[in-house]
Amino acid sequence: MFTQANPPDSARPRLSRRLLSALDALATPHGIDRYLELIDPTWSVREVRAVVTEARRQTTGSVTMTLAPNGNWTGFEAGQHTRLSVEIDGVRHTRCYSIATSAHRVVSFELTVKVQPGGIVSPYLYAAARRGMVVGLTPAQGEFILPAARPDRVVMISGGSGITPVLSMLRALCDEDHRGPVAFVHYSFHEADMPYRAELARLAEGHPNVRVLRAFTAEPGRGELEGLFCDAHLSAADPAWREAETYLCGPAPLMRAVRASHEREGLLDRLHSEAFTLSPLASEPGPGPRGTVRFERSGAQIDADGRTLLELAEAVGLHPTHGCRMGICHTCTRRMARGTVRDLRTGTTRTAVDSDVQLCVHVPDGDVSLDL
Repeated sequence: MFTQANPPDSARPRLSRRLLSALDALATPHGIDRYLELIDPTWSVREVRAVVTEARRQTTGSVTMTLAPNGNWTGFEAGQHTRLSVEIDGVRHTRCYSIATSAHRVVSFELTVKVQPGGIVSPYLYAAARRGMVVGLTPAQGEFILPAARPDRVVMISGGSGITPVLSMLRALCDEDHRGPVAFVHYSFHEADMPYRAELARLAEGHPNVRVLRAFTAEPGRGELEGLFCDAHLSAADPAWREAETYLCGPAPLMRAVRASHEREGLLDRLHSEAFTLSPLASEPGPGPRGTVRFERSGAQIDADGRTLLELAEAVGLHPTHGCRMGICHTCTRRMARGTVRDLRTGTTRTAVDSDVQLCVHVPDGDVSLDL
């Protein structure tokens, strides 16, 4: 049985906390980290950093980076994500990426980044990621994880880049020599779009309890499943799927279809999901007035037009800290003095005074005043 362990501390300077604090004070205004990184870019007293030890382009438009973190990294659980930071043209950008590796592999781990059209970070990483590149990380986080007492029966469903957190779970179960049935179903447009194809085949071949099925939605007739999700796919993956705990990550249409299936069967308590794309609600105007958004500290204001609070802030020249831009990391949470907003993930509206709001997944549904 594997146990979770912390990564080796060899990359971190071995100095006492008291001495480090004293040196950090003496190094004002930059702090000791700015001097340590001249010796080794991954060295830091407080920050989590990692060096890229390998960069693979498994599919067109995606890059898989193997990262070796410094001693400030405290490990992760299968299914969790980290916020990766990289400097592009002198500006630091941060995005959320799920860890694809088994949590039992503690020296290094993988992130697979798919290029997002119109994005900044993903195209940069696809073009520039290479051995020796140093990136910033945050401690792993997220509640999309396997329970400590592993389920007897597991179904995993993923679509597109949503494969990474469930692959992490599958790898962990295989490392633990889990004996219960595990069905892994993945959807992609074409076979060439699917990362980790060879490894999934090896895992299924080496573990008789693991069954892998693939659906290529743009090329009917290829693979073991055809077309979009339906209940028949679950039955093909595992005839006893109703007795399984199901873990789901993928685009909104797939998420909705699987959720509807489990709701019809009265099995929502067995469905666990993580969304890494916004719902189509994001493009649908909400009812009621659009209103005006006022940014109190800057004095700027803008008429709402269907864009998120984050996009509106950027449109008036503000640069609030943000990460995933899809409501996962909470980095963009700010104080709303007053106003009415609509949540793009659920379609629900709320009116509040002196309340926190995630800028990236809320749009104004009336006048809004923000502490920005």
